[in-house]
Amino acid sequence: MWWVETDYYIFAIYLNDSRLTQPNTKLKPNKIMYDFAVIGGGIVGLSTAMMLGKKFPDASLVIIEKESKVAFHQTGHNSGVIHSGIYYKPGSFKAKFTRAGSQSMVEFCQKHDIPHEVCGKVIVATQEKELPLLDNLYQRGLENGLQVKKIPPEAVKEKEPYVSCLAGIYVPTSGIADYKKVCEKYAEIIEQQGGEIRFNTKVLKINNSNNYKFLETSQGEIKAKFIINCGGLYSDRLAQLDGVNPQAKIVPFRGEYYQLTPEKTLFSQKSHLSRS
Repeated sequence: MWWVETDYYIFAIYLNDSRLTQPNTKLKPNKIMYDFAVIGGGIVGLSTAMMLGKKFPDASLVIIEKESKVAFHQTGHNSGVIHSGIYYKPGSFKAKFTRAGSQSMVEFCQKHDIPHEVCGKVIVATQEKELPLLDNLYQRGLENGLQVKKIPPEAVKEKEPYVSCLAGIYVPTSGIADYKKVCEKYAEIIEQQGGEIRFNTKVLKINNSNNYKFLETSQGEIKAKFIINCGGLYSDRLAQLDGVNPQAKIVPFRGEYYQLTPEKTLFSQKSHLSRS
């Protein structure tokens, strides 16, 4: 079993060593046989492919993306937050990986000159009943090894003049990043490693034969020794195409964002604001 570590996720891929230690015959362009086929060109698929390329430099790899560019769906349509890990259960994988991913994402953005800012986050309580919840969150932040700080309403005002609250927590390690740019750099690195990205290619069916996966796509058949499902909101359907019962169904929901008026964006300090 190999552990593949990305900026956000660490997960296990079970590999038959003989299938990777056999000489890898480099095929001509438009090849249909690969060692790895990663389904999905979002940040999970791209970071997974990048780390596979690093760990197995002689392996052939293809990313299969049904859209015309990377980060077309959820990756490119979110608030761009670099999460600190304050919300997650202390000692859990999610807390551990979020802290590690937060640090590695900032380092990656710095290395490749990708727009980002470690601006911090203010979490506030606006009602008396929220104060115990805010305190619990503060304790969780400490247990997670974060440099969280309780701040009174006047200190919150200094950071966010238009916020009214009873108390707040300041999380200095939270930030924002341009994840579309991050994904574009991931794609560039993958191609430098020798990997391929096939756009406008939708997986229609998955067949298994002699330890190989045969992917029928909208652009023809692709054969691979291993497939990694990084299909985001469609990952449960892709699992079913491979005859796997995921025992769960992904139910998507739409998030909504509001843009402040120009006169209320002149904060003394940019911070990501959420409510406890």
